[in-house]
Amino acid sequence: MSEGPPLLRVLSYNVHRWGDDRAALARVVKACAPDVMLVQEAPTWWGTRQKRRAMAASFGMRYVAASARNAILVADSTDLVEPLHWRIWRPFVRRRLNLIATQLPGGAVGGRVTLGSTDLALIVCHLGLHIRGRQHELEQVLRGCRSFNLPYLLAGDLNEEPDGPVWKRLATEGLTDLGADAGPTYSSSNPHKRIDGAHASPTLAARIVPIPAVARPDLPAASDHLPMLIELSSPGTG
Repeated sequence: MSEGPPLLRVLSYNVHRWGDDRAALARVVKACAPDVMLVQEAPTWWGTRQKRRAMAASFGMRYVAASARNAILVADSTDLVEPLHWRIWRPFVRRRLNLIATQLPGGAVGGRVTLGSTDLALIVCHLGLHIRGRQHELEQVLRGCRSFNLPYLLAGDLNEEPDGPVWKRLATEGLTDLGADAGPTYSSSNPHKRIDGAHASPTLAARIVPIPAVARPDLPAASDHLPMLIELSSPGTG
């Protein structure tokens, strides 16, 4: 019997600063068994790198690259090379109606992986809370995605539902919304909004796969977002 095409499992997950039930989070990630994990809201502040390495170790993975609150972790069997990380300009102060709030710096990070005989790029971002600011941030993210000159997967917390301008811009870029039928991603305890996205280049064979049943009881405790598990195969293969 011939083998199927080579596959890569990618887990995109807003881990809520690694501030919820860490044991539950580790069980979810291990059950998903990703080759690469694209993290939003990775732990920051004091001892950032140590915290991120400790978080990766709790999942049985390695911390390899980061920008702002985004990080990429890999399994021992996977190599991510030529990481590109860039800061995203966003206003420090966000105004909405009569409310004024500060925003943390934005960023995106990506890298190249080899799947079979094909190189592709994986990029993670976390867009801001201001609607016009998000559009400006996305353009910066897309420029970084295109700079790889490879088929790519872009995943992350978009902070916007699918009828918003960010999602429409991703469609005009020619990217495929992998999660159109996957259901809401927020909140984990009462899922009612889809604000996390996974978008793929047209030549990249990719799909969202269900979170393993064994992990589902842990989802509400692990983070305030639900994860997205994406399966990639080489461009041009089924």
